[in-house]
Amino acid sequence: MTTSVHPVDEVLPTPRLLALGLQHVLVMYAGAVAVPLIIGRALKLPPQDVAFLISADLFACGLATLVQCIGFPGVGIRLPVMMGVTFASVGPMLSMAAAPDIGLLGIYGSVIAAGIFGIIIAPFISRLLPLFPPVVTGTIIMVIGISLMRVGINWAGGGLPMFTKVIDGVPHTFPNPAYGQLQGLGIALFVLVVILALIKWGTGFLSNVSVLLGIIAGAVLASVLGVMHFDKVGTAGWVDIVLPFHFGMPQFHLVPIVTMCIVMIVVMIESLGMFLALGEMTDRKVDRDALTKGLRADGVGTFLGGIFNTFPYTSFSQNVGLVGITGVRSRWVTIAGGGIMLVLGLLPKMAALVESVPQVVLGGAGLVMFGMVAATGARILTAVDFKTNQRNLFVVAISVGFGMIPLVSPNFFKALPHDLHPLLESGILLCALVAVILNAFFNGVSSAETAKAEAAGVAAAATH
Repeated sequence: MTTSVHPVDEVLPTPRLLALGLQHVLVMYAGAVAVPLIIGRALKLPPQDVAFLISADLFACGLATLVQCIGFPGVGIRLPVMMGVTFASVGPMLSMAAAPDIGLLGIYGSVIAAGIFGIIIAPFISRLLPLFPPVVTGTIIMVIGISLMRVGINWAGGGLPMFTKVIDGVPHTFPNPAYGQLQGLGIALFVLVVILALIKWGTGFLSNVSVLLGIIAGAVLASVLGVMHFDKVGTAGWVDIVLPFHFGMPQFHLVPIVTMCIVMIVVMIESLGMFLALGEMTDRKVDRDALTKGLRADGVGTFLGGIFNTFPYTSFSQNVGLVGITGVRSRWVTIAGGGIMLVLGLLPKMAALVESVPQVVLGGAGLVMFGMVAATGARILTAVDFKTNQRNLFVVAISVGFGMIPLVSPNFFKALPHDLHPLLESGILLCALVAVILNAFFNGVSSAETAKAEAAGVAAAATH
């Protein structure tokens, strides 16, 4: 008598397993390397350190994916999930990067603390789900995309319009002569056009990796024009090990820790919806115990991220969408993808090559990537009842308004205590807090079952 194997647990032939795993890696690769590029360049790290951040991120991506998909006692949902750094953490980390007394080591301290926090609160997160109906999650995700658009636009322009240089111990601000040059704008536009052409005329797979192919096409053009240089690639080693605490021991500051813990709650709520949608796609029951294990893996991944010199982790929605598109439900496919990411993280030349891509090339892709985040939030909001419940309009309007304060007026909260600035300078967190409070005030809190159904529906919509 043979026991049938559930499609989620089916081990496919090795060639097919590796091909499908590589497809998952290609779909998430551009998003996976974007965050270390953003943070590394915001901190003005030298190119070799930015390259190391990329290697560390790829390595930790693979590690977190294996934890989530293979599963260990009490940890891992054992579904086809690819883990990557969440964009929700970028805004707060940029604020921390701008604070001289926090910096990179302060970011790592807050990430490690948030990971431990996530491990502890995983069993309770599903009870918070009623606080995050579609009107709240859609608004938060839309503001995340809008906030990140500033990064994409400045990339397309060639960096920041102004830069600061310390002369005789005094900081001086100068205009960036490379900003807004026609050649750079032309390269960014070329990347954008390539991506749009692939989306329109490419097949399903080519469409899925359009951002990555657009970046490659832009890099080729930039190298032909003499804008992209490969000196660092030539000097980088072929193989290297990602060691913990490469930049030094992490530092722990209260407000950044609180800020990152709030981000962790938002990220885990988003993961909850993804897991429920994935359960529907794969025809595997996802009960509270399975959700707890999956959310705990988010916490473990984030904790490992802080140790291995990278950032908070969550399940990547584009890979959840890929499961729905391909119909391949085996978690061993994403295990193979995690293994590929792990190997890529041990190849410094690959990281150096990614780091050498000019900002203008990334700018053309950033407009698509970050704009799609905002569009996903808008799509979630289409499930919200605005016609018969106009109070939902006020939830969105006021929350977006608060979320725009740090973006439009960075000095708005300058009179408030300095320790609160990392929290107040994150439009994403301001938006999240205001949206939760206003929704509870206007609409009350729905039941857990209703919230769970809404979360699954929202996640399914966001990944198709």
